[in-house]
Amino acid sequence: MSEHAKDKPENGQGAAGEDDDVIYPEEEAAGEIEGEEQTAEEEDEQSAIEAAHAERDRMREQLLRIAADFDNFRKRSRKEIEEVRRRTIEDTLREVLPIIDNLERAAEATNEATDVEAVAEGVYMVLRGFEEIASRLGLKRVKSTGQLFDPALHDAVQQQETNEHPPGTIVSEVVPGYELGDRLLRPAMVVVARPPTGTGNQGGSDDDASDVNPGDQESE
Repeated sequence: MSEHAKDKPENGQGAAGEDDDVIYPEEEAAGEIEGEEQTAEEEDEQSAIEAAHAERDRMREQLLRIAADFDNFRKRSRKEIEEVRRRTIEDTLREVLPIIDNLERAAEATNEATDVEAVAEGVYMVLRGFEEIASRLGLKRVKSTGQLFDPALHDAVQQQETNEHPPGTIVSEVVPGYELGDRLLRPAMVVVARPPTGTGNQGGSDDDASDVNPGDQESE
């Protein structure tokens, strides 16, 4: 047998073995498609990541701008509030200054005045000027004398035994109180009536009569 005969594959087995290593065009095309799909997926993922990073940066910049705008708004509001407060004080003092001027004139006039009534009239004129200014500002005096004691408006500094007024009635005013609109600026300091000792309400003892507060009198 010749050498060529020995190298010849028997029953075609050698040819079949060689076919196992052969890459057919269809398989090569499928591999290329699969590789392209993987590349496309990776590109999509990368694009999504880059888009997420860009959105994160955009939102961060937006939040920083909002924070800066809010800080500027807070500072501007504080400045405006202080400006309004300053102008309010200035306007109020501008209204009060004429009263102070008139009081100074009245004080100077007392050094040379020989007519007490003239000086008193000057003081009353100053008070009337104050009442006009107070009315413009919305300031009003708390009613006290002759009224029933109200702890929301009055501050009882003393009690006076009397039969001339019902218990709990304000007999006199020590210091006037004032309201500005619906707000109480200062309660009126007043003297409140109470029954004389030994004539407590409904036959009460002397100690009971002396221990009753004006507010309790009113509530009864």
